[in-house]
Amino acid sequence: MANTDPALEPNPDLYGEDHISTGEQTPLRDDAFVLSEEEKIERITTSVRDILLTLGMDLTDDSMKGTPLRVAKMYVKEIFGGLNPERRPKSSTFSNKYKYGEMLVEKNITVYSTCEHHLLPIVGKAHIAYISNGSVVGLSKMNRIVDYYAKRPQVQERMNIQIVRELQRVLGTEDVACVIDAKHLCVNSRGIRDVDSSTVTAEYGGRFKEEGIRREFLDYINLETEF
Repeated sequence: MANTDPALEPNPDLYGEDHISTGEQTPLRDDAFVLSEEEKIERITTSVRDILLTLGMDLTDDSMKGTPLRVAKMYVKEIFGGLNPERRPKSSTFSNKYKYGEMLVEKNITVYSTCEHHLLPIVGKAHIAYISNGSVVGLSKMNRIVDYYAKRPQVQERMNIQIVRELQRVLGTEDVACVIDAKHLCVNSRGIRDVDSSTVTAEYGGRFKEEGIRREFLDYINLETEF
């Protein structure tokens, strides 16, 4: 079992406002799925109620009385729903019968995630590409994979890597790339409050490590899309 003794947890004061990433895997305890979703909602409802009461909010007010339950449901079923492995997208592949041999790019995929350091939103765009080695995947499945890994407390670098690793697994090829450009509200709305800055991360696998292939991908991202 993972350690749950608060006395043995790392001291957050050692990190301050630093941006820390500890590995490719989301840091889950061994007992993360012992409780059912309904049990988690019940516990989180109580915790949110305690936070709001501590802040001095009047939870008998009509506007506030349902907030603890709403927040709990949102955490478990929506914005942190990607923690549940049962929600992992079923990514069926198909034979590349039309023998398309160039890269396929899906750009401007909306990213809504949550910074695991302050539990504030990360909002941006993901751009994905792969080169088929015989299999292709439905376009919407790439969006669903991004959404799945975004819906959890995240660090952008880790999310970027997880998306690429999942697509490599599904497609059976190393030739996958992903670039994410996102705003972090922990930077934009608090702390330094720099409203204009965004964070760009990239993960390149297989042939995308070659300069020419990588440049082609980045050129596709920068193409103006007109309808």
